[in-house]
Amino acid sequence: MVRALLVGPFFLGIIYMSKFNEKLLEVSNIEVVYNHVILVLKGVSLSLSKGSIVALLGGNGAGKTTTLKAISNLLHSERGEVTKGSITYRNEKIEKLNPSDLVKSGVIQVMEGRHCFEHLTVEENLLTGAYTRKEPKKKVLEDLDMVYSYFPRLKQRRKSQAGYTSGGEQQMCAIGRALMSKPETVLLDEPSMGLAPQLVEEIFEIVKKLNENEGVSFLLAEQNTNVALRFAHFGYILESGRVVMDGPAKELRENPDVKEFYLGLSGDKRKSYREGRSYRRRKRWLN
Repeated sequence: MVRALLVGPFFLGIIYMSKFNEKLLEVSNIEVVYNHVILVLKGVSLSLSKGSIVALLGGNGAGKTTTLKAISNLLHSERGEVTKGSITYRNEKIEKLNPSDLVKSGVIQVMEGRHCFEHLTVEENLLTGAYTRKEPKKKVLEDLDMVYSYFPRLKQRRKSQAGYTSGGEQQMCAIGRALMSKPETVLLDEPSMGLAPQLVEEIFEIVKKLNENEGVSFLLAEQNTNVALRFAHFGYILESGRVVMDGPAKELRENPDVKEFYLGLSGDKRKSYREGRSYRRRKRWLN
């Protein structure tokens, strides 16, 4: 305990590396261009270890969603492409895999905005997640019961059309549908968007339980830095398409710049507007 207090953030980094030492996903210095002209990601590098929750943080337009889509090979539909760098999963390059093959390899993305099939029931939505599996129906139904055990609301609404459920229930449905593919890694894009704070807490608690009980690894893109850093093990902060800071989540929560610019905490004294004008100058990591 004394050593932990003495070495501080360095000790936290050692704990993270020793606990999660098996690398699953490795993104190395990637650049993404849209329409052959617009450079969106500028040398982004990150990694995800087995059994961990990693948060991609940053404001709107920082490059979080583009990073997830680069990993899941969903850029082409938006005329985007990875022009530099590499993306590997279990030491195999995945840039050329189509999305369905990527799902079979254990990686699936839950898109921003929930995207349920509104005309299907909740249960039918969940079962579509098992489309790529070649297992007996009995096994699929066992996994359906597993999803219902984590999302009891979905079991209550299983015969309702997804389009008539609440935003929180649709987000649960989207996550549950992803789990039906038996993923090793889930890419979760903006799970808190448009949801009440109580529902956000509920969904993140479920993500934590899935991570601890089922061993699912999560790479989540999130603007709600406060909630994400409470549930994640490690974090990356993006600004204007670059990773500007990274580290164990506990270390980032205690960083004074993160506290001020992302958590809205500025110490004991309330700052005036005149002091706020130094924002760009003090945000040193952007240089």
